[in-house]
Amino acid sequence: MTGAKIVATILKQQGMKHIIGFPSSGLFDAAAELDIPPVIARTPRVAVNIAEGHARTTLSDDLSVVTVQYGPGAESAFAGVAQAWNDRAPVLFLPTGYPRGSEAVAPNFEACRNFRHITKWCESVSRIEDLPQLLYSAISRVRNGPPAPVLLELPVDLLEQPCDLEFPSFHQARRARPQADAAEIDEIVEALLGARNPVILAGQGVLSARATKELVEFAELVNVPVMTTPNAKSAMSERHPLALGTAGRARPATVDRFIERADVILALGSSLTRSYYIRPVPVGKRVLQVSIDPNDLGKDYPVALGVVGDCRSVLRQMLARVRDDATAMARRAGRAVELAQEIADCRRVFMDRWMPFMKADGSPISPYRVVREIMEVLDREKAIVTHDAGNPRDQFIPFYDVTEPHGYLGWGKTTQLGSSLGFAMGAKLARPDAVVATVMGESAFGMVGIDFETAVRCQLPVLVIVLRNHVLGGYAASMPIATRKYQANRVSGEYAPIAKALGGHGECVIDPEHLREALQRCVATVRDGRAALLEVVTHEEGRLPGLGVMSHLTEAHGV
Repeated sequence: MTGAKIVATILKQQGMKHIIGFPSSGLFDAAAELDIPPVIARTPRVAVNIAEGHARTTLSDDLSVVTVQYGPGAESAFAGVAQAWNDRAPVLFLPTGYPRGSEAVAPNFEACRNFRHITKWCESVSRIEDLPQLLYSAISRVRNGPPAPVLLELPVDLLEQPCDLEFPSFHQARRARPQADAAEIDEIVEALLGARNPVILAGQGVLSARATKELVEFAELVNVPVMTTPNAKSAMSERHPLALGTAGRARPATVDRFIERADVILALGSSLTRSYYIRPVPVGKRVLQVSIDPNDLGKDYPVALGVVGDCRSVLRQMLARVRDDATAMARRAGRAVELAQEIADCRRVFMDRWMPFMKADGSPISPYRVVREIMEVLDREKAIVTHDAGNPRDQFIPFYDVTEPHGYLGWGKTTQLGSSLGFAMGAKLARPDAVVATVMGESAFGMVGIDFETAVRCQLPVLVIVLRNHVLGGYAASMPIATRKYQANRVSGEYAPIAKALGGHGECVIDPEHLREALQRCVATVRDGRAALLEVVTHEEGRLPGLGVMSHLTEAHGV
């Protein structure tokens, strides 16, 4: 048995159903011998994006594995792994390495030295005898602790090396679910029950722990409204009477109203990262933070209490504790009708204000009209939607009211244009019965458009909606002279013909009256098993919910 076969055997036993990568690796053939198909992208970066999309939407314990060629393959994958690091994606990254003895010779790129700051564990195998234990250790780290990429570099000569090693049949690595201390649970519950205007800020830890059921049950029991971070959008149905929406850079009015007046904020499964793309926590609030990562506690905001624990475990502890306090629970229950009505009224006023944008019938088409049509065409109970960086994110997140856990793949701490195409393909790989769609600007599509062919070739029929306005949306303000003198914010091109040339379905819509029928055709196309691209000619729209007008700031990482 070779090193590659040892790796493939362990990965299959541990739950790998596909192996993702580009362009070559000894693991592809070794996995294929075990009937595990490869998903080979057109670029290493998109391969890692696919693995992230799979890891963040799978409803099973499938292992998300990506491999790339040593040297330039690992170098090109760096951006994707950095994105996965910021998105807290539990991806197993297995780059091949230079032959042992030459890895440290300049200018050879040694992955285990260069990825340390964007992985939570980063090692290289030097002896084939150590391979089984190191691989199992890597898999255990993927499944436990703070979700993040884990890297194990596999030298190419080690993968080819024959070995008669008798390695043990490892048990399936399972997720540990640490609980909070009983005194910490008492403090959280007493703070929430004693507060006048408490709010829960749910983070991605709720989704990672698959704790939506417990979150909804707890919110209903204590009558506390819930908002989510951008990465956690879908942690609670946004049609629920206690749902406030997503606290992103652009956000619905419900978020601002309730977070501004909150006296206690429970950040549940959130790192509370300060970011240009996330609505900040106002000064002077009493913040309680629960995270599985101790490094999150008090990282960016002062907290009154920091608790290390798995969200599902902690929520179950809180549910048990609340049920023991009938008096306080009854006091909170008395506000249920009033609270739900206030949230509904605030949401209705917000939607009434923005509905003229969403029903606009002018041409070029309003991007908000596109958002509305997507919401009305897609079956949100059976769809997974994501967005790209920039205006598509800010125009889409405040309005798309996702209903199912993992029905929306949100992101935003780093904003690499084009990431959503790989995310969508990964989601389709994880959930083949779902209709998966991404909304992109044309600059984002320009970064990764050739990988639309990956969706066609690998039978990952996703719907790509490209908003075309021939500008870098919002960037004119950051380079006014270059824009005025040289049109530096302009781009050009047509994208539906590219989709057709790459083997998929492509069409372009100019008239808003034709938009819905075009969307319906594209949805039918992906349901029939063929990737589709809908190009929509829109105008640049600088008005964003929660911001009023386009900020003079540009995306710090939107490149």
